[in-house]
Amino acid sequence: MSDKQQTTPPAPDDDRDRPLTLAVLRQLVRHDWRALPGTTLVVLSRDTEGNGYSPFATYSNARYAPTYSDEVGEVYPLPEELEQDKELRELYADGIPDSAVPALVLYPLG
Repeated sequence: MSDKQQTTPPAPDDDRDRPLTLAVLRQLVRHDWRALPGTTLVVLSRDTEGNGYSPFATYSNARYAPTYSDEVGEVYPLPEELEQDKELRELYADGIPDSAVPALVLYPLG
């Protein structure tokens, strides 16, 4: 699916938060945030209520599956990581949920 197909905004009467795809993030960076200075700090919230913040520090490519609810889940290693790391294979010996999808995982500094 192209970036354009994935960036369709929700209907005006639908004000629910939705998961953010990489395509939407690209759209925001290329267009909506384009005028922001390059020195603008990127900060992540600890939770949806804003009970603490920390600067964005690093990221990883992984897989994500909702395990606790539709909005809260776990991150799992990529297949190639499992192939290369015996300890990871042992850690995930019970398997990874079939619902796990590719994900860009962002980590805060603190």
